[in-house]
Amino acid sequence: MKFRQLGGSGLKVSEISLGSWLTYGGYVANENAVKSIEIAYDLGINFFDTANVYEKGAAETLLGATLRAYPRESYVLATKVFGSMGDGPNDRGLSRKHITEQCNASLKRLGAEYVDIYYCHRYDKGTPLQETLRALDDLVRQGKVLYIGISEWTASQMEEALAIADRSLLDRIIVNQPIYNMFERYIEKEIIPLGERKGIGQVVFSPLAQGLLTGKYSSSSDIPVESRAAKLDGMRKAITEEKIGKVQQLDRIASEIGITVGQLALAWILRQPNVASALVGASQPQQVKENIQASGVTLSDDILTKIEAVLA
Repeated sequence: MKFRQLGGSGLKVSEISLGSWLTYGGYVANENAVKSIEIAYDLGINFFDTANVYEKGAAETLLGATLRAYPRESYVLATKVFGSMGDGPNDRGLSRKHITEQCNASLKRLGAEYVDIYYCHRYDKGTPLQETLRALDDLVRQGKVLYIGISEWTASQMEEALAIADRSLLDRIIVNQPIYNMFERYIEKEIIPLGERKGIGQVVFSPLAQGLLTGKYSSSSDIPVESRAAKLDGMRKAITEEKIGKVQQLDRIASEIGITVGQLALAWILRQPNVASALVGASQPQQVKENIQASGVTLSDDILTKIEAVLA
């Protein structure tokens, strides 16, 4: 496993990280989830991601219980705040109240004294940005959070946050978690250049387009009943015959260099120096083993040209 520095910080994370969206505490049997975490750790992944809203805390509970078998200093733990955790008017968003209460609740579920990274899961237009950043800075000063991150914010929102933090001497954002894969490339235009200039690293989610880039779908009308795509309408609609055709072409390119199409997709993401880690999910331990092999794979200019011709 290769490691990369996260943004402008001194924190080093594995190029492949393990997430828990739509897996732990819900769609995946706990036994498989636990085995996936254990295998990931044994094979060199040191970066584990979750969120309070994933199965309303169940994912945090399972992840925390499994990771307690390992020395706390040996892994990087991330969780998030923003989404609704109740029916009350203050049970969502990025207010000081919600951030403080949810951080404490997450730490309790995780069984941890601190999280390495605390993400603002989305941008909150209903809360002054100064309030959000100061609440996060307080958590850093209290030792409950080591680094601040955001997810799916625009470039202008990130720039405003950095300006406020610098003006007020608050802890700065060092990581962004956006969607990024061969079919979702919006961050290449503004987000990555901003990250390179300002020291914000990218930890990208859905690098395999929810399994589409593993080649497991042969037809948009033949979705396995046990797959997540069969359970989520939005994911199912994203699986089109056009994309399946492109994946089949990419699979042939991957075969030329002796790797799977999924490993090709992950290596393609990691060609970006500003990407610190590709965040994968796993419903089976074997998937973790396969994904990890993408770490350290360098794609030649010739292969990258062939990939671009397919994606274009």
